Amino acid sequence: MSEHSGCGARAADSAWGVLVSTADAVDREVAFLSLSGDGLPTLAATGGGPWNVIQSYWPRTPGTRQTGIYLVRPMLRDTRFAAQRRIDTYHYRAKLWWPIGATAAGTGLWETEQRAFDAAVDLLITRVRGFVGDHSHASPAGSFLSVAEAPEPGEITVIFADPEVTASAVNALRADLSYLADDRDSVV
Repeated sequence: MSEHSGCGARAADSAWGVLVSTADAVDREVAFLSLSGDGLPTLAATGGGPWNVIQSYWPRTPGTRQTGIYLVRPMLRDTRFAAQRRIDTYHYRAKLWWPIGATAAGTGLWETEQRAFDAAVDLLITRVRGFVGDHSHASPAGSFLSVAEAPEPGEITVIFADPEVTASAVNALRADLSYLADDRDSVV
């Protein structure tokens, strides 16, 4: 059987698989969201995408003039079944930040930025949905059993903040995009 070798460390392979660590789940998902050239939309600005920042966790002082995806995990569910097996389910929330003036200037600025934000959110949804038949979000950092498909129905929810409110408060557009991910099962 596998044993944890320390906080956040992955255990060695065993006859039943790998004992999965929950500590690196957010970083594994951000690694997938940051990939480019794999056939899914590129999100990072360095690869031609619309997002300047794609990072794990909300920073103390986010860059106010950069578009950003900040992935947090407000819920973790550890489900045990068949006496020895377990699957961890993560509720991911991508906190989306889109400053006014990020892509446009001049007349109709707010309307133009809202359209650009909508297009960027659509690319993020497409990337989270993943490939047809493969929702594992495989990356060099690891993979999951399934993302945005279980438990039924496989939902991705986007809640947009009221732009009338965010205009005066922070001069940016805001939204929260939420979805679930099941980690690979392990034996405990």
